[in-house]
Amino acid sequence: MNEPLSISVHELTKRFGDFTAVDRVSFEVRRGEIFGYLGANGAGKSTTIRMLCGLLSPSSGAARVADTDIFQKPEEVKRHIGYMSQKFSLYMDLRVEENLEFFGGAFGMWGKKLKKRAEYLLDRVELLDHAQMLTGRMPGGWRQRLALACAMLHEPEILFLDEPTSGVDPRSRRNFWRLIRELADEGTTVFVTTHYMDEAEYCDRVGLMVAGRLPALDTPSELKKTWVPGRMFMVRGIDSTRALSLKRRDEILAVESFGTGYHVQTSDEVSSPGDMGKMLQMDKREQVEIEEVEASLEDVFLRVIASFHKDNTSQEDS
Repeated sequence: MNEPLSISVHELTKRFGDFTAVDRVSFEVRRGEIFGYLGANGAGKSTTIRMLCGLLSPSSGAARVADTDIFQKPEEVKRHIGYMSQKFSLYMDLRVEENLEFFGGAFGMWGKKLKKRAEYLLDRVELLDHAQMLTGRMPGGWRQRLALACAMLHEPEILFLDEPTSGVDPRSRRNFWRLIRELADEGTTVFVTTHYMDEAEYCDRVGLMVAGRLPALDTPSELKKTWVPGRMFMVRGIDSTRALSLKRRDEILAVESFGTGYHVQTSDEVSSPGDMGKMLQMDKREQVEIEEVEASLEDVFLRVIASFHKDNTSQEDS
């Protein structure tokens, strides 16, 4: 990807007293990229995004957003970005079009220009027929789309979306991500935080946050190759004791509970479900299902967390 940089971050840090929320984080995001920031609640995702939006002063480090220094010109940064917070930031007692008028005024837009842009966006997020609806009466997925339209009013170069699909139904989430991909294809840079592992698959690259740090960053496919080598099998129909007993075998690299069964990571020596069945010494009467599957970003995240805590424990002991 040879596009110019939209975001450049070096050793960015934020401390609250003795607590370090973001710890020497570094990364770059290019124009038109969907950059996912993945992590559990409290990992430092929202703190990072608020610093990059000029809403929170960093403790140290350096960062440029839309070629603007966030330390020196935080207000200038806001002119180039759209920001959608976790709470959608809408006024529930206003109608759909009134929310757009309010945010348009905040961006210095009015008259025919605002009306034309608002109608275009409402049509794009499929809410044009609901412009007179009271926002508080809308389903969560609709409010999410309206909040995205409000963040896009001033045609920002970069969109910051902080857990935008939290609490909405799966269909609304899929529709929302379709919109994000369309925006990125048109050249908008999208920086999105999420704790949904399946959503991160839609991103061009993903950074995995753990306890304020960024120990892993790459494309979803490369993260899987790096952190979950070998093969992956989904095993259903065995109890936890039997599943965990597999860990004693040299060919087994990891066993993790996953949905209704277990993800069993193996070396390449285990080449088929049949090989796995032999390890389990299955009885023909048993209702055990074994299939080879692709590793997920949830598998990656579990490996990253385990490695992070192992390294930290080793440092503390040394």
